[in-house]
Amino acid sequence: MTVKSNKGVILKAYPKGIPEVDENFELTHRTIDIECLNLKENEFVLRNLYLSIDPYVRVTLHDPALNFMKHGKMISTGQVISGLGVSEVVKTNNPNYKVGDLVYGPIGWEEYSHIKSDDASVFSFMFVNKELLKDTPLSYHASFLRFGGLTSYTSLIDIGKPKEGETIYVSTAAGLTGQLVGQIAKIKGLRVVGSTGSDEKVDFLLNELKFDAAFNYKKLILTSGKTLEVALEHCNRFARVVACGMISQYNIKTPEEGYGIKTLANIVVKSIVFQGFIALDYIGKDIEKEFEKDIIEWVKSGKIIYKETVIDGVENIAKAFVDMLNGKNIGKYVIKIADY
Repeated sequence: MTVKSNKGVILKAYPKGIPEVDENFELTHRTIDIECLNLKENEFVLRNLYLSIDPYVRVTLHDPALNFMKHGKMISTGQVISGLGVSEVVKTNNPNYKVGDLVYGPIGWEEYSHIKSDDASVFSFMFVNKELLKDTPLSYHASFLRFGGLTSYTSLIDIGKPKEGETIYVSTAAGLTGQLVGQIAKIKGLRVVGSTGSDEKVDFLLNELKFDAAFNYKKLILTSGKTLEVALEHCNRFARVVACGMISQYNIKTPEEGYGIKTLANIVVKSIVFQGFIALDYIGKDIEKEFEKDIIEWVKSGKIIYKETVIDGVENIAKAFVDMLNGKNIGKYVIKIADY
């Protein structure tokens, strides 16, 4: 039987604020006939295995009428939502990929993705090194050993330029990026302080990840914008501030709803470096190879603890995404779409 289920999640309505599962997303029951599918030049079909649940996806779901915040490929209502994940090539008319290859890259929130020749993502898939599967589960390759981990490593090393004996403050410290930045900083000899949104997460940071200090920012009535204000007030001269995301701003409906930071003058008077970036900035550079070498070594030696929650099924993608935006996750949410 060549006709297979291809359930997917489409954008039902543009979110206003934090998305809601039933209001903004819809699970569609579709099929795909892989054997009879006529592939054009450079096209291929993926059987999606693991999907990373990432905050950046929220930016792609904005109403196009609100043109103040755009991120790459924007999703229209009725379209399958896109994310990043690990897939197996099951049919191909592309000389760069053969059936059975494991790849990481942009895929739909669906069971199978047809990568078309006019899709820019054709050129942005990376191969999963199957040798690494001897030491790491495949789910790790959906984010931790790819853009998720690369974000943490490169931002700290290249922009943060950590020096032994310094103190680093990590916000959203119990998420994927935060937990890895904190642990890498400990490896580099820094004192690590983290903030997070619950006492359970504080316990995770202190007792499992061995942060030097941690606190529940909600008990201090700190919003994300207010947290940055306070952090800037307490920065030393020549501090480095790394901005790898601004999740609190992803759900605003107008620029006026954004939080206005009131302590920006500290950047000048304290000679602070404040820099944003995206992981794509580092693809193909030497530091990407350094990350791959170091992260595997640290995982094998037990220097890095990686916490993820694997959730089964396409039907649970939307809920996992909304729960992540509401801060219910500890560590990384990954959706298992199919067995490998």
